[in-house]
Amino acid sequence: MKDFIKVLQRFLPPYKGDTIMMFVYNLLGAIFGVFSLGAIVPVLDTFFNKSVDVAVLEKVPWELKTDVAVHNFNYYITVVKNNYGAEYTLFFIAAVALTMVFFKVLFTFLGSYHSVNIRNGVVRDLRLQIYNKMVSLPLPFFSAEKKGDIIARSTGDVQEVEISVMSSIDMIFKNPIMILVYLIGLLLISVQLTLFVFIMLPIAGYIIGLTGKTLKKSSRDGQNKMGDILSTIEESLSGLRIIKAFNAEEKMHVRFSEESNSYRRIMNSMMRRYVLAHPVSEFMGTLVMLTIMCYGGMLILNGTGNLTGSTFIAYLGMFYMIIAPAKAFSKAAYTIQKGLAAMDRIDQLLEAKSTITDKENAISVNEFGNSIHYKNVTFSYNGEKNVLKNVDLEIPKGKTVALVGQSGSGKTTFVDLLPRFYDINDGSISVDGVDIRDYKMKDLRNLMGNVNQESILFNDTIFNNIAFGVENATMDDVIAAAKIANAHDFISATENGYDTNIGDRGSKLSGGQRQRLSIARAVLKNPPIMILDEATSALDTESERLVQDALDKLMENRTSLVIAHRLSTVKNADLICVFHEGKIVERGKHDELIEKDGAYKKLYDMQLL
Repeated sequence: MKDFIKVLQRFLPPYKGDTIMMFVYNLLGAIFGVFSLGAIVPVLDTFFNKSVDVAVLEKVPWELKTDVAVHNFNYYITVVKNNYGAEYTLFFIAAVALTMVFFKVLFTFLGSYHSVNIRNGVVRDLRLQIYNKMVSLPLPFFSAEKKGDIIARSTGDVQEVEISVMSSIDMIFKNPIMILVYLIGLLLISVQLTLFVFIMLPIAGYIIGLTGKTLKKSSRDGQNKMGDILSTIEESLSGLRIIKAFNAEEKMHVRFSEESNSYRRIMNSMMRRYVLAHPVSEFMGTLVMLTIMCYGGMLILNGTGNLTGSTFIAYLGMFYMIIAPAKAFSKAAYTIQKGLAAMDRIDQLLEAKSTITDKENAISVNEFGNSIHYKNVTFSYNGEKNVLKNVDLEIPKGKTVALVGQSGSGKTTFVDLLPRFYDINDGSISVDGVDIRDYKMKDLRNLMGNVNQESILFNDTIFNNIAFGVENATMDDVIAAAKIANAHDFISATENGYDTNIGDRGSKLSGGQRQRLSIARAVLKNPPIMILDEATSALDTESERLVQDALDKLMENRTSLVIAHRLSTVKNADLICVFHEGKIVERGKHDELIEKDGAYKKLYDMQLL
């Protein structure tokens, strides 16, 4: 229950107005519900001539007392009956009952109207929190997490919380009000019988609650398994070409079947317990109802407890009205357990601590002045083997530095440290003599542009992909950037030009076209520092020529770090650094390194062969 209260405390404060109005309307709805049932007692007594005496022929002054209200209601019914007859009185009773029910359903609707605002608002807020947290977390976090599991938390788990929050709102602001108001009505009719109800209900509630004790754990297991299933689906869609190429359809089918069967077993166990709630609560409700009927009947037959047949009928009607919200309590208890399990999984994401953050007094930086200096930099992923070992390199402004070497030698890690995608373990990286950890991260990254081997594009128009991250970009700006990137001609040849949607990850374009859009995006940002990570390695000769020409234009008058496997593309670099097992083993210009006849010369000769 504490966890449930904490969830409400987190999400309801922005909706105080709706919460208050929902409470007020539900209270009024319950009160009119009691009035509609309480009217049965004097109506039955008066209608069947059981209590027509001098008392009901005289009206008493109105006071906030039950006896006064009952007496005056008797009076009006008696007047109508004596003046117009029993048949007309029947229509009068029906009109009174209909009026009471009308106000009951009206206020109940208004209460639900405000609860809808809360429900949809809470779900929106939760999704926004998850998304904002997801994009704010550093890259190391996602190395240890499955994409499918994060998607499951953002969709299925949020849906579970939505259902849970809605049930909890009804449980807190509707059902207790109804039960309390109806219990007051029961006490006014018979204290002795109501005390008996107070003994029976907790016993029934305890028995109903026994079936839901392990539901939260089972629900968490099911949601974790759904994360595994979504991860498998995501991997299958991403790697569909490889699955088909290696005839691995059956292998993936077996893997997915195992995951699905495991999820089925978990959900069978949970849902059997869940569906048990209704029959158990119905059986216990019927048992309590029959027990009350027997006990109340004994009180009437024995002449104790001030009960009459008419009051007992009204009493049973009110008690029956309690059964529905009481059942809703038991059902909500199950649903809330599922929602709390989902909330636990969501909180694992929301409460994940970002290891890469700004310092308290971080410095703003708007321009790049002199140089970038890597000084004795050492780095490892998750405390494992060092990927970089005491690397030292100074990059003057306006120079192009090429990084070459075998795969896994540390080149990509080296450039990823500059925009603080990861933080170094030892040493320092400085821009203009200031450690990059002292700068505001957003300002630091504004100094840099990235073009990667894999063109990361979005399912949007060509215009929006080029203008991505640049505020208030005009069409003229985008066209100018596209021309520099050798992309304007193929863009103009598309059906809708710059308004053409390029599909998921740019699937409607060729590799060279996607890469030139990435370059155009970097050109439009116009950063002083450019990071190029094997931007031409996956292209054919013609596309490479176009992209390389665009890259040459992009690097003009900029400080560039270029990772290249094709050494022919970096012959003109101001400095070439050869990486091997996390260290720079050679550095110099192309001709100098060829003359040294070392690691670079071996790589160059291998490519020539």
